[in-house]
Amino acid sequence: MTARLVATSGALKGTTFALTQDEVSIGRDLSNSVSLNDPSISRQHCVIRKNGSTDGFHIVDLRSYNGTFVNGLPVADHALTHRDQIALGDLRFIFLTHDDDASHLDDGDLITRSTIRLEREQAFYLRPEDAVSPVSDDSRAISERNALLKISTTINSIRKSHELQLRLLELTLDVVPAERGAILLADETCEDFVSCRGWDRMGGADDSIKVSQTVSRQVLREVVAILSNDVVENENGGSPSLVAARVSSLLCVPLVAFDKPLGVIYLDTSSRVAQFDEAHLQLLTAIAGIAAVAFENARQFALLETENRRLQQEVKLEHQMVGESQSMGEVYKLIAKVAASPSTVLILGESGTGKELAAHAIHLNSERAGKPFVAINCATLTESLLESELFGHERGAFTSAIAQKRGKLEIADGGTIFLDEVAELSPAVQAKLLRVLQTREFERVGGTRPIKVDVRTIAATNRDLDAATKTGKFREDLYYRLNVVSIPMPPLRERREDIPLLAAYFVADSSKRCKRRVTGISAEARRLMCAYDWPGNVRQLENAIERAVVMGSTELIEPEDLPKTIFESKVTDHQPQKDYHEATRDFKRELITKTLKQTEGNVTEAAKLLGMHANNLHRIISNLKLRDNER
Repeated sequence: MTARLVATSGALKGTTFALTQDEVSIGRDLSNSVSLNDPSISRQHCVIRKNGSTDGFHIVDLRSYNGTFVNGLPVADHALTHRDQIALGDLRFIFLTHDDDASHLDDGDLITRSTIRLEREQAFYLRPEDAVSPVSDDSRAISERNALLKISTTINSIRKSHELQLRLLELTLDVVPAERGAILLADETCEDFVSCRGWDRMGGADDSIKVSQTVSRQVLREVVAILSNDVVENENGGSPSLVAARVSSLLCVPLVAFDKPLGVIYLDTSSRVAQFDEAHLQLLTAIAGIAAVAFENARQFALLETENRRLQQEVKLEHQMVGESQSMGEVYKLIAKVAASPSTVLILGESGTGKELAAHAIHLNSERAGKPFVAINCATLTESLLESELFGHERGAFTSAIAQKRGKLEIADGGTIFLDEVAELSPAVQAKLLRVLQTREFERVGGTRPIKVDVRTIAATNRDLDAATKTGKFREDLYYRLNVVSIPMPPLRERREDIPLLAAYFVADSSKRCKRRVTGISAEARRLMCAYDWPGNVRQLENAIERAVVMGSTELIEPEDLPKTIFESKVTDHQPQKDYHEATRDFKRELITKTLKQTEGNVTEAAKLLGMHANNLHRIISNLKLRDNER
């Protein structure tokens, strides 16, 4: 099957774009293979490329203003897999490479002289006020109610849709004299069927059973139940498959839950003796009314399972940290290797480089993933508090110890403990920690009973521990215990190619949290960010983006929305077009100064003349240090 994109939101919802070319460009410009007329899409947004002779596909972002997201995370060049969720601006798509199921529908027409249509409001079993069936005697009514009770009790415990379909058909054929049956489930648009399960009275499960496409779609579209007799004698000759099977009578009723059609139940028979009557139509309508809720519950259960799997995938190694640079690729490889082992790990790197994220990734990809991950910052607590936090304390161990307290090591038993800023540990705590690593046991503060624990230790520091051991500030034996495997985290200035990806991720996150629509970053602001050295690394970038989202007044982050340290920073040699930025700042100074003189220093009037918001102009004036030139 041809790979394709299916729109799942907006005005294009339901639209399918076949990926028949080796390279499919997507964007707002008409020259693209897929042209999307939406302001949130860049003119040249991204391309989807086929991987040579393989069946694989990659999506490549073309430096779009608001980024290309796959399964909620920004990407530059990403391999696509079946059912990946793709976000381009405000539009959402799903990438498909094959069909999950087939409907087994057969084309044909069915117009008979003996057809009964039953609207939902005419179904007496769906009206609680009706106590008995007007079309059956008392014994049959009692039998039907018992059957409904059995079906309701049985199917409500089934969570898998395909199991539910087959079990329901089996139970239905016990009370309706049909030879064959099928349950067809519709897609989200309720325009076509995506799943069909069949049942033959003699042979059991049989998905090859043919049904009338005309009748099934009519029932789904009009939400009306249909009983048709004398099928093979209708004036148009009937459906070829139904004629071949000598079908003489059929029933088809809609599955409706919360006023939404989910699919249909279809039954037929070739018997001239045991034909269907209106009571069968009423009964099958009641069965569908009960089953529809079970199918909706099964659908929701499947969605929750899918979402759970997606969330689990998001916390896997490749999704825990945003970055596709070579240096981050080396980090991912190291994490993948050490995650499978029980070794102690030391993560090295400057503040804000994502050391805790790396530690979390190691834990989540290890055999301890289902156990606790406990983090403690060794630099934020005094020696006594840190010792109590780490090892816990007994009641009365000190003045404020009014109750026994379990320490972080005890809470992390079976899992992982992460010691951030481990270089800040006092000598006394270093000695106790060394004992824990050697014997895997400790005592609470004020306690005498040893407590055994099974924890994996991951430590992190932004200090040079090797140098600290030489000056005596850190125990050499503890250093060797912690530094079994080390992972260096690169500073952001050494992986500048990841800055646009990180910025796009933080823009999307901050825009959602701050409830202000921001669609992307202007080219000039992006160049400034890529030129800046980011001494605070990723954490500083995140804070800068959040500030820009809060302070900005347009849907794009502009240079003047960034902190002054970035906006006024000199462009380094690795950043092109240095003269352009200087010329731009000079032009802004000159233009704003002249306009303020023209309005006699009235910023609001100057903003009107310049076609911008007054708050935006105030910020530019402040960033360009023009306060002395306002008048």
